[in-house]
Amino acid sequence: MKQVVIASRLSDGLVVFLKQAGQAGAVEWALRLESAEVAENDARAAELLALAEADAVSTQIVVDPYLIDVEEQDGQLRPTKYREVIRCLGPTIRLDLGKQAEGSEA
Repeated sequence: MKQVVIASRLSDGLVVFLKQAGQAGAVEWALRLESAEVAENDARAAELLALAEADAVSTQIVVDPYLIDVEEQDGQLRPTKYREVIRCLGPTIRLDLGKQAEGSEA
């Protein structure tokens, strides 16, 4: 199962994804799922999560990083669980808000 790290950005509460985990634990966060670094196996997923958790403590940019399962459909990443689909798109009661208002797919 493919996985990515998801978290909430502290400055505004937006959902972010671990974009890149470079050398010496350098971490970048992205607003779009398609920009996330995908772990192809459990070992890499655990490594990415550990880097994200360390970054959350040291920089205090994000809170509560965790892994979600994703799959590729029609060349795009999609969360496998409905809860994560909602988190990726934004509010469900007003379609004029969040990422769906921008025309983005999860």
